[in-house]
Amino acid sequence: MIDRDRFPVDPWRLIETRYSEGGVGETLFSVGNGYLGLRGNHIEGRGAHEHGTFVNGLHETWPIRHAEQAYGFAEVGQTIVNAPDAKVMRVYVDDEPISFDVADVREYRRTLDMRTGVLERVLLWETPSGKRVRMRDERLVSFEERHLAILRLEVVVENSDAPVTISCQLLNRQDGAGVYAGTPVEAKKGFDPRKAERITERVLEPAEHWQDGLRSALSYSVAASGMTVAVVADHIVETENAYTSRTLIEPDIAKNVFRVEAKAGVPITITKLVSYHSSRGVPPRELVDRCRRSLDRVMAEGVDSRFTRQAEWLEAFWDRSDVQIGGRDDIQQATRWCLFQLAQASARADGSGVPAKGLTGSGYSGHYFWDTEIYVLPFLTYTSPQWARNALRARVHMLPAARRRAAQLNEAGALFPWRTINGEEASAYYAAGTAQYHINADVSFALGKYVRATGDEDFLRREGIDVAIETARLWATLGFWRTSQAVPGSDGEDGVETFHIHGVTGPDEYTTVVNDNLYTNVMARYNLRYAARVVREAQEANGEEFARVVERTGLGEGEADAWERAADAMFIPYSEALGIHPQDSLFLEREVWDLAHTPSDQRPLLLHFHPLVIYRFQVLKQADVVLALFLQGNHFTPEEKKADFDYYDPLTTGDSTLSAVVQSILAAEVGYQDLALRYFEQSLFVDLHDLHHNASDGVHVASAGGVWTALVSGFGGMRDWAGELSFDPRLPVDWTSLSYPLQWQGSALQITLTADELRVHVRVGEPVPFTVRGEAYIASVGEDVVVPLADQGPVIPGRPTLRQFANAVREDGTLLSASVPVITTAIPVIGGDD
Repeated sequence: MIDRDRFPVDPWRLIETRYSEGGVGETLFSVGNGYLGLRGNHIEGRGAHEHGTFVNGLHETWPIRHAEQAYGFAEVGQTIVNAPDAKVMRVYVDDEPISFDVADVREYRRTLDMRTGVLERVLLWETPSGKRVRMRDERLVSFEERHLAILRLEVVVENSDAPVTISCQLLNRQDGAGVYAGTPVEAKKGFDPRKAERITERVLEPAEHWQDGLRSALSYSVAASGMTVAVVADHIVETENAYTSRTLIEPDIAKNVFRVEAKAGVPITITKLVSYHSSRGVPPRELVDRCRRSLDRVMAEGVDSRFTRQAEWLEAFWDRSDVQIGGRDDIQQATRWCLFQLAQASARADGSGVPAKGLTGSGYSGHYFWDTEIYVLPFLTYTSPQWARNALRARVHMLPAARRRAAQLNEAGALFPWRTINGEEASAYYAAGTAQYHINADVSFALGKYVRATGDEDFLRREGIDVAIETARLWATLGFWRTSQAVPGSDGEDGVETFHIHGVTGPDEYTTVVNDNLYTNVMARYNLRYAARVVREAQEANGEEFARVVERTGLGEGEADAWERAADAMFIPYSEALGIHPQDSLFLEREVWDLAHTPSDQRPLLLHFHPLVIYRFQVLKQADVVLALFLQGNHFTPEEKKADFDYYDPLTTGDSTLSAVVQSILAAEVGYQDLALRYFEQSLFVDLHDLHHNASDGVHVASAGGVWTALVSGFGGMRDWAGELSFDPRLPVDWTSLSYPLQWQGSALQITLTADELRVHVRVGEPVPFTVRGEAYIASVGEDVVVPLADQGPVIPGRPTLRQFANAVREDGTLLSASVPVITTAIPVIGGDD
């Protein structure tokens, strides 16, 4: 658990009261805007786990060397580049630097203020000669101007005159320890595929560099990828003390050194304005010019105005995003930190993807995954729709590469990469990577949810429809038809045609390359139906516009009909014997892993067992079937959801941070309120408490997005199946209230839940129809709807173990083993198409 003396609870700020080294603090106190991210390294620039400055999409490529090559394997790896570091502002008093391992630090406080977007550190240092030095530094990465960072340092020698030197640097750490990309290979501390690759060759090749007064410029080309990056820093000195300046400029370092004859109590303030620009083809010289123009604007407008506008920007963000929780200040603080991380990861991505770690660390090599569409896009769609649109456009831009990848795998349409930066598949391990074809359906699902929630038909017609069509085409060729034969003794019929998808991996990476993965089939069914519907709607709405769609995509007559037929016949595994949905066609034939007796030092399993060992067992890295039950919940009965949850929950290791949020949502829905809260808190504190022992590599952005979904859809009970807004709330017993804003089809709502009632307030926009536990209502501006809640639904104190579940199922008086072979049959569809 977190040390509350060191990290006190504050609803709007993350506060650290004692200095300590280590990567977790660097992650927790990172600042960014979706384009530029600065890890929470101290300005002294020493003793860091990872000196991190990241620009979204700035990456290096390298050849993937497979021990045994095969056709279609990913050939080129991609990893995020650590950009030149502008954070360094070293202070020397009497020519002695502050070194935290030996310094006499009398006061220390570091604060990330989520209302102002400013990281502040205040400390009081007493030198060996008795001089008391008070230092205050601030750091801001602008949300409004995405290329801008501001660093400000104030130094006061309180009780004596003293010579003070402040060395402000731009440093390209080509040979610095602790940098994952662009440094010599270091000995790995144990195998961990979640960390970034390390490249031995030089990555950033110097281009233009110069010094003009107190303005420094460095620029580079990335050796293999061909990308370019530039950074320019300007310096403003404010003090009544006498000072001189000295500069140094070299290809990998720029120094602006200020030597001050400090008088007791007279402050020295240095403001460092920094601009970063990057490109996939613009020459470095042009990027330097762009940086200059960015800084010129700030100098003309005034630095203080940027702090004011940052606070105003965040005020608007919180107005449309803040989730308020009554009765639990610790949960309130952690929730806001998670939401703030989502803003920092996505606000100014502006058509780039959202990396799995945002821009807070090099974990997962800075890649984009399906996490964005399933875990991050819901928050963006319902609070900041423009950001969601930008994230979806990133997938539109990847369509040409996705088409090439589908053709390489002998399929029609497009196949989006499982992990990527530049749009090409970068997963070297195909079984748990490329085989996750469900990424196609996840992208289409996010598109459909966005259009339904926002009414943005313009985006769908102009760009999104291409994604829907191309992803559906892949399923039509990947799947195949089979005519079934009745099983002796069953009620089945001969001659039933079903549509199957074989050789894929679902979200659970502990079970790979299987047939008829339930999650994949259910989501593919959605994808096929959605594409068929939007094609028909486009054809009926505007013939000329539809003609352009046909021209762009080569859409053939009858394709939409074929997609619908495949969707209607999609095979959904179901075990009549156990009354559950098998995760795949053979899942229940495997032996059950004994998680209860697996030592904690052998977790996560992927770091301690060969994949083939794991693949032979019923054991899950993350919720798979359970995720399908949530995303496509209108296709499953309440009884099926509870039976499936009871079966799979004891099999789920939680080795993935994507799992607990989904388990929380379903636990709340089926009535396990205490379990729902425990899973929620696991997700909420995964980074703040470093529960997976890898927060040092960066924030788990998808888990942060899942926190919002667990609050709104889990405890808040919000659903929008088939475009109809509904609520079935499950408020935890020790929370006095839960309140959150919601953007819905152009209207801004405020939803407030207490133990006794649900209130829907329309702040702006048209009247909004919705249902609460099946009853229909309409709320409009000035006419709130207040729905009394007689109870929170069924509450179940515990949940059965897997053994109890299996033993409770009888057929002809015989107890069943959880691992017996089962008969799988198709089941009918319940509800609409999403």
